[in-house]
Amino acid sequence: MTSVSDDLHQFSGKRVLVTGVTGWVAGPIAESLANAGAEVFGAARFQKPEQRTPFVAKGVNCVSIDLEKGLLDEVPTDLDLVLHFAVAKSSDFEQAFAANADGSAMLMETVAATSDNLSAFLHCSSTAVYAPHNHDPRAETDLLGDSHRPMPGMPTYSISKIAGEVLVRYTAKRLGVPTVVARLNVPYGDTYGWMLFHLMMMERGMAVPVHVDQPTSYTPIHAEDISRSLAYLLSVASTPATVINWGGDQVVSIEDWCQEMGQLTGLSPTFAPTTATIAAIIPDLTKLHATGFHSSVDWRDGIRRLVTNNRPDLLKG
Repeated sequence: MTSVSDDLHQFSGKRVLVTGVTGWVAGPIAESLANAGAEVFGAARFQKPEQRTPFVAKGVNCVSIDLEKGLLDEVPTDLDLVLHFAVAKSSDFEQAFAANADGSAMLMETVAATSDNLSAFLHCSSTAVYAPHNHDPRAETDLLGDSHRPMPGMPTYSISKIAGEVLVRYTAKRLGVPTVVARLNVPYGDTYGWMLFHLMMMERGMAVPVHVDQPTSYTPIHAEDISRSLAYLLSVASTPATVINWGGDQVVSIEDWCQEMGQLTGLSPTFAPTTATIAAIIPDLTKLHATGFHSSVDWRDGIRRLVTNNRPDLLKG
Protein backbone atom coordinates (compact mmCIF):
# COMPACT_ATOMS: atom_id res chain seq x y z
CA MET A 1 0.00 0.00 0.00
CA THR A 2 1.41 3.40 -0.97
CA SER A 3 1.74 6.22 1.56
CA VAL A 4 0.17 9.65 1.37
CA SER A 5 3.51 11.17 0.35
CA ASP A 6 3.90 8.60 -2.44
CA ASP A 7 0.48 9.44 -3.87
CA LEU A 8 1.07 13.20 -3.66
CA HIS A 9 4.56 13.37 -5.17
CA GLN A 10 3.17 14.31 -8.59
CA PHE A 11 1.89 17.60 -7.14
CA SER A 12 5.41 18.79 -6.35
CA GLY A 13 6.09 22.12 -8.03
CA LYS A 14 2.45 22.61 -9.04
CA ARG A 15 0.54 25.79 -8.26
CA VAL A 16 -2.61 24.58 -6.51
CA LEU A 17 -5.59 26.56 -5.20
CA VAL A 18 -7.47 24.85 -2.37
CA THR A 19 -10.68 26.59 -1.34
CA GLY A 20 -12.40 26.25 2.02
CA VAL A 21 -9.17 25.66 3.96
CA THR A 22 -10.72 26.70 7.27
CA GLY A 23 -13.08 23.73 6.95
CA TRP A 24 -12.54 20.15 8.06
CA VAL A 25 -11.55 18.57 4.76
CA ALA A 26 -9.61 21.19 2.84
CA GLY A 27 -7.23 22.26 5.62
CA PRO A 28 -5.47 18.88 5.94
CA ILE A 29 -5.38 18.58 2.15
CA ALA A 30 -3.64 21.95 1.80
CA GLU A 31 -1.08 20.95 4.44
CA SER A 32 -0.44 17.57 2.78
CA LEU A 33 0.10 19.19 -0.62
CA ALA A 34 2.47 21.78 0.84
CA ASN A 35 4.45 18.99 2.49
CA ALA A 36 4.62 17.27 -0.91
CA GLY A 37 6.28 20.31 -2.47
CA ALA A 38 3.31 22.00 -4.12
CA GLU A 39 2.92 25.77 -4.08
CA VAL A 40 -0.40 25.86 -2.26
CA PHE A 41 -2.80 28.78 -2.09
CA GLY A 42 -5.38 28.27 0.65
CA ALA A 43 -8.56 30.26 0.14
CA ALA A 44 -11.23 31.23 2.66
CA ARG A 45 -12.87 34.43 3.78
CA PHE A 46 -10.21 34.97 6.50
CA GLN A 47 -12.23 37.66 8.22
CA LYS A 48 -9.63 37.90 11.01
CA PRO A 49 -5.90 38.19 10.23
CA GLU A 50 -4.99 35.69 12.95
CA GLN A 51 -6.92 33.00 11.08
CA ARG A 52 -4.11 32.91 8.52
CA THR A 53 -1.33 32.22 11.02
CA PRO A 54 -1.61 28.42 11.37
CA PHE A 55 -1.79 27.95 7.60
CA VAL A 56 1.19 30.18 6.90
CA ALA A 57 3.16 28.15 9.48
CA LYS A 58 2.36 25.02 7.45
CA GLY A 59 3.60 26.50 4.20
CA VAL A 60 0.22 27.54 2.78
CA ASN A 61 -0.18 30.92 1.06
CA CYS A 62 -3.44 32.44 2.27
CA VAL A 63 -5.81 34.29 -0.07
CA SER A 64 -9.16 35.81 0.80
CA ILE A 65 -12.24 34.99 -1.28
CA ASP A 66 -15.96 35.32 -0.66
CA LEU A 67 -17.98 33.18 -3.05
CA GLU A 68 -21.35 34.45 -1.89
CA LYS A 69 -20.37 38.05 -2.67
CA GLY A 70 -18.28 37.21 -5.73
CA LEU A 71 -15.08 38.62 -4.21
CA LEU A 72 -12.34 36.77 -6.07
CA ASP A 73 -9.69 39.47 -6.57
CA GLU A 74 -7.04 37.54 -4.63
CA VAL A 75 -7.37 34.34 -6.68
CA PRO A 76 -3.84 33.75 -8.02
CA THR A 77 -3.04 33.49 -11.70
CA ASP A 78 -1.21 30.75 -13.59
CA LEU A 79 -2.67 27.91 -11.55
CA ASP A 80 -2.14 24.27 -12.47
CA LEU A 81 -4.96 22.82 -10.36
CA VAL A 82 -8.00 23.91 -8.38
CA LEU A 83 -9.42 21.82 -5.54
CA HIS A 84 -12.72 23.45 -4.65
CA PHE A 85 -14.01 22.50 -1.19
CA ALA A 86 -15.58 25.74 0.02
CA VAL A 87 -19.23 25.33 1.01
CA ALA A 88 -21.86 27.48 2.71
CA LYS A 89 -24.23 25.70 5.09
CA SER A 90 -26.81 28.45 5.23
CA SER A 91 -30.50 28.03 6.04
CA ASP A 92 -31.24 30.78 3.51
CA PHE A 93 -31.65 29.50 -0.07
CA GLU A 94 -30.48 32.75 -1.68
CA GLN A 95 -27.23 32.69 0.29
CA ALA A 96 -26.72 28.97 -0.30
CA PHE A 97 -27.27 29.29 -4.07
CA ALA A 98 -25.04 32.39 -4.28
CA ALA A 99 -22.12 30.64 -2.56
CA ASN A 100 -22.46 27.00 -3.57
CA ALA A 101 -23.74 27.42 -7.13
CA ASP A 102 -23.10 30.93 -8.52
CA GLY A 103 -19.83 31.28 -6.60
CA SER A 104 -18.49 27.95 -7.85
CA ALA A 105 -19.15 28.91 -11.47
CA MET A 106 -17.58 32.36 -10.97
CA LEU A 107 -14.50 30.77 -9.44
CA MET A 108 -14.14 28.48 -12.45
CA GLU A 109 -14.55 31.41 -14.84
CA THR A 110 -11.97 33.48 -12.94
CA VAL A 111 -9.39 30.71 -12.93
CA ALA A 112 -9.98 29.75 -16.56
CA ALA A 113 -9.42 33.35 -17.65
CA THR A 114 -6.10 33.71 -15.83
CA SER A 115 -4.48 30.26 -15.96
CA ASP A 116 -3.31 29.00 -19.34
CA ASN A 117 -1.92 25.76 -17.87
CA LEU A 118 -4.95 24.74 -15.81
CA SER A 119 -5.03 20.95 -16.08
CA ALA A 120 -7.97 20.11 -13.80
CA PHE A 121 -10.70 21.52 -11.57
CA LEU A 122 -11.98 19.30 -8.75
CA HIS A 123 -15.39 20.29 -7.44
CA CYS A 124 -16.19 18.64 -4.12
CA SER A 125 -19.87 17.79 -4.07
CA SER A 126 -21.61 15.40 -1.68
CA THR A 127 -23.58 12.17 -1.62
CA ALA A 128 -26.18 14.43 0.01
CA VAL A 129 -27.42 14.95 -3.57
CA TYR A 130 -28.87 11.41 -3.71
CA ALA A 131 -32.40 10.35 -2.88
CA PRO A 132 -31.93 7.54 -0.33
CA HIS A 133 -33.37 4.21 -1.43
CA ASN A 134 -33.49 1.67 1.37
CA HIS A 135 -29.86 0.59 1.75
CA ASP A 136 -29.13 0.18 -1.95
CA PRO A 137 -25.79 1.62 -3.09
CA ARG A 138 -26.27 4.82 -5.08
CA ALA A 139 -24.50 4.99 -8.45
CA GLU A 140 -23.63 8.28 -10.12
CA THR A 141 -26.60 7.92 -12.48
CA ASP A 142 -29.17 7.21 -9.74
CA LEU A 143 -32.01 9.49 -8.71
CA LEU A 144 -31.08 12.74 -7.00
CA GLY A 145 -33.11 14.13 -4.12
CA ASP A 146 -33.33 16.29 -1.01
CA SER A 147 -31.83 13.84 1.48
CA HIS A 148 -30.67 16.46 4.00
CA ARG A 149 -33.95 18.38 4.34
CA PRO A 150 -34.99 16.40 7.46
CA MET A 151 -31.71 17.22 9.23
CA PRO A 152 -32.11 20.19 11.61
CA GLY A 153 -30.28 23.26 10.31
CA MET A 154 -29.58 21.91 6.81
CA PRO A 155 -32.67 22.69 4.71
CA THR A 156 -30.69 24.05 1.73
CA TYR A 157 -27.73 21.69 1.65
CA SER A 158 -28.79 18.97 -0.80
CA ILE A 159 -30.56 21.33 -3.20
CA SER A 160 -27.72 23.88 -3.30
CA LYS A 161 -25.14 21.13 -3.84
CA ILE A 162 -27.20 19.85 -6.78
CA ALA A 163 -27.38 23.40 -8.14
CA GLY A 164 -23.63 23.73 -7.73
CA GLU A 165 -23.03 20.55 -9.72
CA VAL A 166 -25.24 21.78 -12.54
CA LEU A 167 -23.48 25.13 -12.87
CA VAL A 168 -20.00 23.62 -12.59
CA ARG A 169 -20.76 20.99 -15.22
CA TYR A 170 -22.19 23.64 -17.57
CA THR A 171 -19.26 26.00 -17.02
CA ALA A 172 -16.72 23.20 -17.55
CA LYS A 173 -18.30 22.39 -20.90
CA ARG A 174 -18.63 26.03 -21.94
CA LEU A 175 -15.03 26.92 -21.06
CA GLY A 176 -13.41 23.58 -21.87
CA VAL A 177 -12.03 23.08 -18.35
CA PRO A 178 -11.24 19.44 -17.47
CA THR A 179 -13.39 18.86 -14.40
CA VAL A 180 -14.25 16.13 -11.93
CA VAL A 181 -17.30 16.44 -9.66
CA ALA A 182 -16.56 14.23 -6.64
CA ARG A 183 -19.49 13.30 -4.40
CA LEU A 184 -17.92 12.92 -0.96
CA ASN A 185 -19.60 10.67 1.61
CA VAL A 186 -18.58 10.97 5.31
CA PRO A 187 -15.12 12.52 5.80
CA TYR A 188 -13.26 12.21 9.09
CA GLY A 189 -9.70 12.30 10.35
CA ASP A 190 -7.52 12.26 13.44
CA THR A 191 -8.77 15.72 14.40
CA TYR A 192 -12.33 15.95 13.07
CA GLY A 193 -15.45 14.05 12.17
CA TRP A 194 -19.17 13.56 12.69
CA MET A 195 -18.19 10.82 15.13
CA LEU A 196 -16.83 13.38 17.59
CA PHE A 197 -20.27 14.93 17.98
CA HIS A 198 -21.65 11.50 18.69
CA LEU A 199 -18.91 10.89 21.26
CA MET A 200 -19.83 14.11 23.05
CA MET A 201 -23.47 13.04 23.09
CA MET A 202 -22.51 9.66 24.53
CA GLU A 203 -20.43 11.37 27.22
CA ARG A 204 -23.45 13.43 28.25
CA GLY A 205 -25.86 10.50 28.23
CA MET A 206 -27.72 11.85 25.19
CA ALA A 207 -29.33 9.51 22.66
CA VAL A 208 -27.70 9.63 19.22
CA PRO A 209 -30.18 10.21 16.37
CA VAL A 210 -30.33 7.40 13.82
CA HIS A 211 -32.78 6.87 11.01
CA VAL A 212 -35.80 4.65 11.64
CA ASP A 213 -34.67 2.55 8.68
CA GLN A 214 -31.65 1.15 10.48
CA PRO A 215 -28.75 0.68 10.20
CA THR A 216 -27.82 4.26 9.31
CA SER A 217 -24.95 3.34 7.01
CA TYR A 218 -22.34 5.27 5.04
CA THR A 219 -18.81 4.77 3.68
CA PRO A 220 -16.63 7.02 5.88
CA ILE A 221 -13.24 7.98 4.45
CA HIS A 222 -10.26 9.05 6.57
CA ALA A 223 -8.30 12.25 5.86
CA GLU A 224 -5.24 10.22 4.85
CA ASP A 225 -7.25 8.43 2.19
CA ILE A 226 -8.88 11.67 1.08
CA SER A 227 -5.42 13.09 0.33
CA ARG A 228 -4.23 9.80 -1.23
CA SER A 229 -7.23 9.71 -3.56
CA LEU A 230 -6.72 13.16 -5.09
CA ALA A 231 -4.44 12.01 -7.90
CA TYR A 232 -6.89 9.23 -8.79
CA LEU A 233 -9.84 11.62 -8.90
CA LEU A 234 -7.97 14.19 -10.97
CA SER A 235 -6.96 11.48 -13.43
CA VAL A 236 -10.56 11.31 -14.65
CA ALA A 237 -11.11 15.08 -14.96
CA SER A 238 -12.61 15.70 -18.38
CA THR A 239 -14.77 17.91 -20.56
CA PRO A 240 -17.69 17.35 -20.17
CA ALA A 241 -17.11 16.86 -16.46
CA THR A 242 -16.83 13.41 -14.89
CA VAL A 243 -19.07 12.72 -11.88
CA ILE A 244 -17.70 10.20 -9.38
CA ASN A 245 -18.59 8.92 -5.91
CA TRP A 246 -15.97 9.40 -3.19
CA GLY A 247 -15.80 7.33 -0.02
CA GLY A 248 -14.00 4.61 1.88
CA ASP A 249 -14.24 0.94 0.96
CA GLN A 250 -16.04 -0.16 4.14
CA VAL A 251 -19.76 0.28 4.81
CA VAL A 252 -20.12 1.48 8.41
CA SER A 253 -23.16 2.71 10.30
CA ILE A 254 -23.60 5.36 12.99
CA GLU A 255 -24.61 2.46 15.21
CA ASP A 256 -21.31 0.70 14.40
CA TRP A 257 -19.01 3.60 15.15
CA CYS A 258 -20.85 4.55 18.34
CA GLN A 259 -20.58 0.97 19.58
CA GLU A 260 -16.87 1.01 18.73
CA MET A 261 -16.38 4.26 20.66
CA GLY A 262 -18.23 2.62 23.52
CA GLN A 263 -15.76 -0.28 23.46
CA LEU A 264 -12.86 2.17 23.55
CA THR A 265 -14.20 4.38 26.32
CA GLY A 266 -16.64 2.35 28.37
CA LEU A 267 -19.45 4.76 27.48
CA SER A 268 -22.75 3.12 26.53
CA PRO A 269 -24.39 4.58 23.43
CA THR A 270 -28.14 4.86 23.20
CA PHE A 271 -29.99 5.60 19.98
CA ALA A 272 -33.06 7.63 19.08
CA PRO A 273 -34.61 6.35 15.82
CA THR A 274 -36.24 9.24 13.96
CA THR A 275 -37.18 10.46 10.50
CA ALA A 276 -35.71 13.89 11.36
CA THR A 277 -32.21 12.88 10.31
CA ILE A 278 -30.33 11.66 7.23
CA ALA A 279 -31.17 8.19 6.02
CA ALA A 280 -28.47 5.73 5.02
CA ILE A 281 -26.62 6.78 1.87
CA ILE A 282 -24.16 4.18 0.59
CA PRO A 283 -22.34 5.30 -2.57
CA ASP A 284 -21.51 2.74 -5.24
CA LEU A 285 -17.72 3.04 -5.53
CA THR A 286 -17.27 1.00 -8.73
CA LYS A 287 -16.22 4.05 -10.71
CA LEU A 288 -13.75 5.21 -8.03
CA HIS A 289 -12.20 1.75 -7.74
CA ALA A 290 -11.79 1.65 -11.53
CA THR A 291 -9.26 4.51 -11.16
CA GLY A 292 -7.12 2.16 -9.05
CA PHE A 293 -7.90 3.77 -5.70
CA HIS A 294 -8.89 1.82 -2.60
CA SER A 295 -8.93 3.20 0.93
CA SER A 296 -6.25 2.04 3.36
CA VAL A 297 -7.35 3.19 6.84
CA ASP A 298 -9.57 0.59 8.50
CA TRP A 299 -12.52 2.32 10.12
CA ARG A 300 -11.83 0.85 13.56
CA ASP A 301 -8.25 2.10 13.45
CA GLY A 302 -9.53 5.48 12.28
CA ILE A 303 -12.00 5.71 15.15
CA ARG A 304 -9.31 4.78 17.70
CA ARG A 305 -7.02 7.46 16.29
CA LEU A 306 -9.83 10.02 16.39
CA VAL A 307 -10.66 9.32 20.03
CA THR A 308 -6.98 9.09 21.04
CA ASN A 309 -6.16 12.46 19.48
CA ASN A 310 -9.19 14.33 20.73
CA ARG A 311 -10.30 12.69 23.96
CA PRO A 312 -7.51 10.50 25.37
CA ASP A 313 -8.99 11.10 28.81
CA LEU A 314 -11.98 8.94 27.87
CA LEU A 315 -9.99 5.90 26.76
CA LYS A 316 -10.13 2.81 28.94
CA GLY A 317 -6.76 1.67 30.30
